[in-house]
Amino acid sequence: MRPSRAIAIELVVASFLVLFQELTLIRWVATQVRVISYFPNVILLSAFLGIGLGCLRSGRRSLAWLWPTSLLVLMGATFLMRGVVFTQLNPTEHLWLLYYDLPHTARIIHSIELPILLVFILSAATFVPLGQIVAERIQLFRERNSSLSGYTYDLVGSLVGVVAFGLVCMSQIRPVYWFAELVILGGVFLLRKRPSGVAYVLMSLAIVVMAATMDRDDAYSPYYSLRKQPAHEGQGFQVLTNGSLHQIALNMARGASGVTEFNAIAREGYHVPYNMLGSVPRTALVFGAGTGNDVAALLDRGVGQIDAVEIDPVIMKWGAEHPNVPYASPRVNAINTDARSYLSNCRKHYDLIVFGTLDSQTRLSALSSVRLDNFVYTIETVRAAKKLLAADGGIVMYFMVGSGYIGLKIQAILTEAFGILPVVYQKHHMLFNTAFMAGPAFAGQQSPATVAASRQFIDQALPNINVPSDDWPFLYLQERRIGGFYLGLMAAIAGLSLLGVLLFSPEFRQSFGRRGSADWQMFLFGLSFLLLETRSVTAMNLLWGATWITSSVVFGSVLLMVLCATVFSRVKQVPFAYGAMGLILSLGVAYLLPSDVGLGLPVAHRLCVSALVVGVPILFASLCFASLFANRKQADQAFGWNLLGAVCGGLLEFLSMSVGLRSLLLLALAAYLTAVLLWMQEKRTASTAAS
Repeated sequence: MRPSRAIAIELVVASFLVLFQELTLIRWVATQVRVISYFPNVILLSAFLGIGLGCLRSGRRSLAWLWPTSLLVLMGATFLMRGVVFTQLNPTEHLWLLYYDLPHTARIIHSIELPILLVFILSAATFVPLGQIVAERIQLFRERNSSLSGYTYDLVGSLVGVVAFGLVCMSQIRPVYWFAELVILGGVFLLRKRPSGVAYVLMSLAIVVMAATMDRDDAYSPYYSLRKQPAHEGQGFQVLTNGSLHQIALNMARGASGVTEFNAIAREGYHVPYNMLGSVPRTALVFGAGTGNDVAALLDRGVGQIDAVEIDPVIMKWGAEHPNVPYASPRVNAINTDARSYLSNCRKHYDLIVFGTLDSQTRLSALSSVRLDNFVYTIETVRAAKKLLAADGGIVMYFMVGSGYIGLKIQAILTEAFGILPVVYQKHHMLFNTAFMAGPAFAGQQSPATVAASRQFIDQALPNINVPSDDWPFLYLQERRIGGFYLGLMAAIAGLSLLGVLLFSPEFRQSFGRRGSADWQMFLFGLSFLLLETRSVTAMNLLWGATWITSSVVFGSVLLMVLCATVFSRVKQVPFAYGAMGLILSLGVAYLLPSDVGLGLPVAHRLCVSALVVGVPILFASLCFASLFANRKQADQAFGWNLLGAVCGGLLEFLSMSVGLRSLLLLALAAYLTAVLLWMQEKRTASTAAS
């Protein structure tokens, strides 16, 4: 008997909801609770755990009613937390977060573990009912000998959810519509009975109203939630992202009178590097052009042609309201793309390249000892920019240096690229406190003493500095290590995950701790799978430059390859040994590929490269997993071990702070190899017993 069409539709809808909600929460929670924007994989881990726990509840009492309730609780908790200043002060970790939108009277809590763990728990709870709904629909297909059809519908729904959220964000639709779409589709499962249906309608209205009420921003661009406010006695305006100050549009014309003291001090700083140049640059390139301060300053200096690169279309559009209206000038070519992609495609040469106060700086430079990736301030970026310089060209970097070692790292990047220490100008100019200048254009500012100091710096200091690279893009980390804060956070999340599996699976609970009960093959496959997925979320920021886009690309690539594996399995069962060979080979190739493979390609081609780099190892891993799982007699126990392994794999991604991103592929390869060796040993044991 084949499952009905209604069951297939329900499975597609439920799977759609899972992925759409996951991406919604990844983007939305970070706009409300500042801390979460610095730990994006927390939502990913919570989603995976919640879905897994829901699957373990398959066949038991329905928890569908918990879905709107838990979503409402999460939103309520988020509403309360967004008015609190969470910070961290201890001898090993210093996190000073920018709560620019909160009043001085806001409550201060010296702990960022609290909001992170609370969001992890509450977010996981919202996925438990959806995981149960998905698992029960797949079980109906399995009972009718149509397991692969069930998995296919599941993956199609998930993939459509990823694509739908991508389209929603590219269309700049507001969050109230994200949540409205969730509760409307959720009605497929909760509007069947009148009493519960009425309750669901009321809770759905509450969710939508809360989403609308909590929406404080003026626009949701493809990259940020943005707010525009008047600045400094009505002169210019300021842009906030997630409540943090992002940039301030100010009058950059040197002859302008009547500007505020703030404006005058900032304007003076912008012009300092140009005062050091021997002549006016003919051409200039600006990265992080934003609303136009750097462009306006260059126009005021008389630069003939300026290419202004800005990743966010809304911020660039708001530049039309800049006091100097720089983007209206015929000398300015506004380019809406990210810096690394432009560097890869550009064939021009410039007299001056300016790295403006890029987004990472205004969001992150106040933080110390924080693991945050940024692929602009790396040695590869500066080397690529150097290739675009004219023979007498130069580079300028504006930066708000919050800790001395951050400035030292920027000096190290420029010194390694140019072979000589940069000119460093330090003075607080409101929007930045340091300007770094390098290249032949500033050679006149470098004395013989600077040359001698450069040799000493290169020989003695540079080897001891952790220079940020595409493999280790952590400008804000002082050392290559995992601090005590992260170790504690990893232990807490792992403990909560183990507790959840023990509570939700009686079979796993009864077997846990019993000698020989551990299913290490399933554990290792889960570990490697989520390690690859979370590592890809970080690594793909180089290609896509924004968290939600990166998440969509990674999840879409993973789902597409798992779908391919499932469809292929319907045609022909792939032996485990063949799948393992393909898996090991594909991981080896992924390790050898350069980090920036695909960078600079058109969007469609970049999507294909991303899908192949992220997805091919997943394709072979899925074929191997299907073969292993089919032979498990106690599915709950096997799934429990796989789930715990997955959570551990997601947490191990933090090792990139110590070993870099590429080494995580070797770790995943080692885990898969161990699982393969265990499988071979199991085969030999079974063969010996049979003979």
